[in-house]
Amino acid sequence: MGHRSAIKERPSLEQQVTMVQNGDEEIQNSLLQAYQPFIAKSVSDVCKRYIDPQTDDEFSIGLLAFNEAMLSYSADKGSSFLSFARLVVKRRVIDYIRQEKNKSAPASFDEPLEDAQMENPTEITAAKFVYSNELDSWYRREEIKDLQAKLKEYKLSFEELTNVSPKHRDARESAIHVAKVLFSCDNLRSYVLQKKKIPIKHLINRVDVSKKTLERNRKYILAIFIILNGDYIYLKDYLKGLG
Repeated sequence: MGHRSAIKERPSLEQQVTMVQNGDEEIQNSLLQAYQPFIAKSVSDVCKRYIDPQTDDEFSIGLLAFNEAMLSYSADKGSSFLSFARLVVKRRVIDYIRQEKNKSAPASFDEPLEDAQMENPTEITAAKFVYSNELDSWYRREEIKDLQAKLKEYKLSFEELTNVSPKHRDARESAIHVAKVLFSCDNLRSYVLQKKKIPIKHLINRVDVSKKTLERNRKYILAIFIILNGDYIYLKDYLKGLG
């Protein structure tokens, strides 16, 4: 018994992340090393190709993002550290690719079309435009797939949202405002993340919306909250257009 009690239990990943946040550089470096395969896989999922940690710039972006995730993680966010880190890595790599895409066309375009570029720059510009749109479409699809999985956790589906979505712009704007209030309040946000439902009684005193309206738009408000709480770059842009 004495020997068994003398064995020091290894801290959980979340506990190690807390230690990193408290300044433990040894654990920080250890986790950055140990989770390189996880980082490479997360980056590869975004780039849709094999990622070489030694040569691909995207991996370096992912490594920095993982470190950022360690420093900013909070259990109050309602997800495990690895789930949170995967989202941070994904977002940073997408940001990087979008920036690079805006600077110039990908190498896969420039190299085979180098000679043609001298002859017909209009075609090259059109090809770059098509590539840009295809890339954006792929990212949107990835976000929608991720959102679809998240909605299931809240017992929601896209089909339901189509039916319950407010038809008038004013009603949509009101529902989005309520979701933002829900998201911006720490106590209310924690309640939703834990209970997977809206605390209507607590909301009534914070928004200028009737209880009946809140109950009618409950599922739509919950869906907007999920988007606000996630790393959804394109879907958040879409929300701006809604209200």
